[in-house]
Amino acid sequence: MDERDASARPDGGNRRADPGRHESAEERADRRWQELMQEIRVAQTGVQILFGFLLTVAFTQHFQGLSQTDRAIYIATVVAGSLAAGALIGPVSFHRIVSGRRIKPEAVVWASRLTFAGLVLLLATLTSALLLVLRVATGGILVPCLVGGVVAWYLLCWFVLPLWARERHTDEK
Repeated sequence: MDERDASARPDGGNRRADPGRHESAEERADRRWQELMQEIRVAQTGVQILFGFLLTVAFTQHFQGLSQTDRAIYIATVVAGSLAAGALIGPVSFHRIVSGRRIKPEAVVWASRLTFAGLVLLLATLTSALLLVLRVATGGILVPCLVGGVVAWYLLCWFVLPLWARERHTDEK
């Protein structure tokens, strides 16, 4: 596009040269923010339900009979769940504090980082919760293998496949 084409447009040529979308930086930030909020709603609901359940476990009669190792796993699980909830709720607070300051593109970047940290912490929470439940339920030697297999599945679904798709299907710019 040359200068004449850009200046003839109603937006004065302030739109990005993106053949797939014709949106301003502000419109792009708004769209990305909405997409991120939808993603967070899914993860946030799961982590809040899991965290709420974990908080009740300490008050059960069976908890008193846990070994020191199982109690340590429980504590690590509760802390990871709390951190995950904080990271996944963080973008809401971030948005509220910076709202109206015209820094939405930067807010989207920071909210995305918090969301990614929340997903990693959710992975840790789910892994340690599964480890604890399987240890208490079975105490078998297969527990580490089962947990390792589930972690591999999470990594495949949450990180490997998206990274592969991004690498394979993203156009060079």
